[in-house]
Amino acid sequence: MLSDQELLEEAAERQAKLAAVKEVQVRVRFPDNTQATWKIHPDHTGEFLHNAVRAVMALTHSAGVDVAIEAVGVPATFDVCQGIVGPGGRIANIGVHGKSVELHLERLWSHNITLTTRLVDTVTTPMLLKLALSGRLQPLKLVTHRFRLDEAMKAYDTFGSAARERALKVVLKNA
Repeated sequence: MLSDQELLEEAAERQAKLAAVKEVQVRVRFPDNTQATWKIHPDHTGEFLHNAVRAVMALTHSAGVDVAIEAVGVPATFDVCQGIVGPGGRIANIGVHGKSVELHLERLWSHNITLTTRLVDTVTTPMLLKLALSGRLQPLKLVTHRFRLDEAMKAYDTFGSAARERALKVVLKNA
């Protein structure tokens, strides 16, 4: 069990990492392979996020998207996902959050959405391997950084600073 001082130090470290984030890139891909991309900076206001959501809704003729994937782990990108998910849609939250987010049930409850959260573990690994081997899942498209096994600590640091390093998924290879 951590001491009070250790807990305070961990909290300060998490806060410093969040303060170091200079921008977050939000990209929405559509079935016809078109996409919309925004770079969100700490000084952007709620109006900026509102305009991003409005743009996606315009592109989908107000239907929203079937799947919104939150892979960054910051409140702003989770808010965008909540704003663009359509009725019956899914928010797949795979980002590692270091801070609480607000869940807008006042809007989402009537949309019958599904919200999933999960890290890769022994339950999901067999299914993910089957999907990858069948070609239905293309995980290499998510890899942004590769490291040798002897660079594991550098890889961990990169993933720990994912927003600053623009790291989505990090791969270790034994070669």
